[in-house]
Amino acid sequence: MSQQPARPRTADELRRAWDDFFAARGHTIVPSSGLIPTHPSAPMFTNSGMMPFVPYFLGEEPVPYSPRRAASVQKCVRAGGKHNDLDEIGRSPRHLSFFEMLGNFSFGDYFKPDAIRWAWEFVTEALGIDGDRIWVTCHVSDDEAEQIWVDDVGFPIERIQRLDKDNFWEMGETGPCGPSSELFFDYGPELGPAGGPANPDAEHRYVEIWNLVFQQYFRSEDGRLSDLPTKNIDTGAGLERILAVLADSPSLYDADVLSGLVDEAQSVTARRLGDGELSDIALRLLADHTRTATFLVADGVVPSNEDRGYVLRRIIRRAVRFAYMLDVERAVMPPLVERCIQIMGGAYPELVEGHDRVVDMISREEEGFRRTLARGSVLLDSALDAVPQGGHLPGQVAFELHDTYGFPLEVTSEMADLRGVTVDLEGFDSEMAAQRERSRAAGKRTGVAAGESADAERALLAEHGPTVFTGREEETTSATVLAVIGDGLFLDRTPFYAESGGQVGDTGTITTPTGTARVVDTTYALPGLHRHTFELVEGTIEPGQEATASIDAERRAAIRRNHTGTHVLHWALREVLGEHVKQQGSWVGPDRLRFDFAHHGALSQDEIRRIEDLANHEILDNASVRHYETTMEEARRLGAIMFFGDKYGEVVRVLEAGRHSTELCGGTHVGALGDIGPLKVVSETSIGSNIRRIEAVTGTGPIERLRLEEDRLRSAADLLGVPTEDLQGGIEKRLAELRSAREELKALRKQLAGSQADELVDAAVDGVVVARIDADSRDEVRDLAVALRDRPGIRAVVLGASPGGKGVALVSAVAPDSGLNAAELIADAARTVGGGGGKGADLAAAGGKHPEHLDEALEQVRAAAGVAG
Repeated sequence: MSQQPARPRTADELRRAWDDFFAARGHTIVPSSGLIPTHPSAPMFTNSGMMPFVPYFLGEEPVPYSPRRAASVQKCVRAGGKHNDLDEIGRSPRHLSFFEMLGNFSFGDYFKPDAIRWAWEFVTEALGIDGDRIWVTCHVSDDEAEQIWVDDVGFPIERIQRLDKDNFWEMGETGPCGPSSELFFDYGPELGPAGGPANPDAEHRYVEIWNLVFQQYFRSEDGRLSDLPTKNIDTGAGLERILAVLADSPSLYDADVLSGLVDEAQSVTARRLGDGELSDIALRLLADHTRTATFLVADGVVPSNEDRGYVLRRIIRRAVRFAYMLDVERAVMPPLVERCIQIMGGAYPELVEGHDRVVDMISREEEGFRRTLARGSVLLDSALDAVPQGGHLPGQVAFELHDTYGFPLEVTSEMADLRGVTVDLEGFDSEMAAQRERSRAAGKRTGVAAGESADAERALLAEHGPTVFTGREEETTSATVLAVIGDGLFLDRTPFYAESGGQVGDTGTITTPTGTARVVDTTYALPGLHRHTFELVEGTIEPGQEATASIDAERRAAIRRNHTGTHVLHWALREVLGEHVKQQGSWVGPDRLRFDFAHHGALSQDEIRRIEDLANHEILDNASVRHYETTMEEARRLGAIMFFGDKYGEVVRVLEAGRHSTELCGGTHVGALGDIGPLKVVSETSIGSNIRRIEAVTGTGPIERLRLEEDRLRSAADLLGVPTEDLQGGIEKRLAELRSAREELKALRKQLAGSQADELVDAAVDGVVVARIDADSRDEVRDLAVALRDRPGIRAVVLGASPGGKGVALVSAVAPDSGLNAAELIADAARTVGGGGGKGADLAAAGGKHPEHLDEALEQVRAAAGVAG
């Protein structure tokens, strides 16, 4: 008798059991893809196991598996947009922002009978879960699925429930869709009433652990359903939910991995589960958010104030905030991140590879936010103390916290919520206006591209397959025109590179016997389908015609230089700044290259020079550039760096740019490093927190910049009347002459002020001088007023002027024993000239914007001093 396999208890054992089970059933085991999806219809993060397979479900790309079935354990994040459980994290035992999705998929291969039978076998046999505690749901229209459960599996019909919307899956408003069948685990009457999953009051008792989606329909724009040409299977089983079942606990935080992170959270906070509601929320939240932040940073996301970076920043800050509310003063994230990498690094080696960068980046984010918390918490606590339970915190307070102390609105709202107080959001919006746009998370739609052109392009790809790209071997290609859709021209073959991986699309011409088109851009209409955006130069271009497609070869050569130069620059940056440098985006055009990378501070001039020197030394070596296809496994073995945001399949293109740079890249490149020409950095700036941008030129670019600088130097020398080689000496001479002239002018002004002062003193009334003077600066008015006040017999001086004819300067200076107040003397006068200011008792200054009212203002001063005529 064969021995049953041991029941999995840990995450590693469950992943292994999953892979073994479906590998034995002919599935290709596909490694988890990254958390940054690449399909145009994708949301902000990979949020389901099926996301990496969307092109196969849509028929946009050929299925690379034989047979056409696959299985995976996919890392997922739901922290923005449609699927946003972030506010429930910590409060609920069943919500996570990061989770692992077990999935098995069929792309026109097997269908409902196998999917249902294997799900039952895996749950009851491979995992040893009690089948009597399983409930099943099917769509109200899906008699077939119910029949398979009853007749093929032998599942009791009394534990099958038919639901409507909850059991019909759709990718978006249009596209593939179909009914689903879900498996639920019954945790028993202690967790809720009977009635099965259909009872909305029993959601804590009956918990979904697996969803089997039967993609058999296509929903068109008018809402009608039609049969798909191939029927697909897409299933998703929650690894953490199954682990909780295996641990016989309704809380995901009692299961393997999360329980280890909760233990670490208890250690760093010195709190225990059960100590109180706030500490329980905080411990669970710390465990979940640590995992999410760790994986996002490992996959290349950097904390910032936009898009994915803002979601990451919010997750880190929520974790730190709850630790702060537990009065934990030391940093909590570093030890938690270390523990997460220790627990999950075996299954996800990218965590180990990025260890130092991940820990450093999250640590610095925590340090910065703790300073923000320290500044703003005192004000918030004081404001909340003044608001009764159930009351409203004024929106003006929330705005001040945001504007002055850097407190995000959600921080204020969540801390207020924990005190039973709501925030006046309307008041906040009126104060903030457009600034609230920064907190918008996932604006991307999650459906499939719609519209007539999209349908036509999809049909074109289905009929003819992907465009054959010949541009690595030739600059001119003979091709056939497949279609003209709007301003897009489609060929079966093309030398035009479609914009991707940061490299801009090619331009050039397409000629047929009846017309000529100027191609102004090349993009992907769909993955694999080149779209040539064109302007018709003459005649017409019709589908079916033979065409000659020619790229702008000189422009392509410049792009190649810049693109390979980007890879050399990336290597030099890592050599000088450290291996934490990781691409956050790039742009490669014919005139320059732009490279965004993770780094915590501005580069010094010395660092920039060292980077330039390293890159140019490498280029001068003129080593060969190899650009070839290989498997992803071989690329990893070679240590190839993968660029952020790019999509890679099982077959990838590796670029070996000389002896030191090995990266994955699908762009176009030079044949040897010397072809790049000189590389010159032209700018280095910040584009967000922890993200820097460097721009550079190659080829003839540095020479053109050198000529421009020479022209500027020659023009400057001509203005000074000296030879170019004597420019510095000429500038120094002119500066010396200017300083001498300023000193002479200062002496003349002082002499003039002395004589003017005598006249003003002589005109004093009862020891008070009130006068309008001419002055070039406010400081000149102030200095004269102080000098006059110190003359014998002078009690007070008020002078007014309009320096340079712009605005008003009022200065009041009084002697200490005069009995007068400098600020009070000019208070009314300042309002008269449309200004304000002046707070000192002995010396006060005020400004204004109406010099035409200055004489009237000085009369008010005389009245206030009791010396009016």
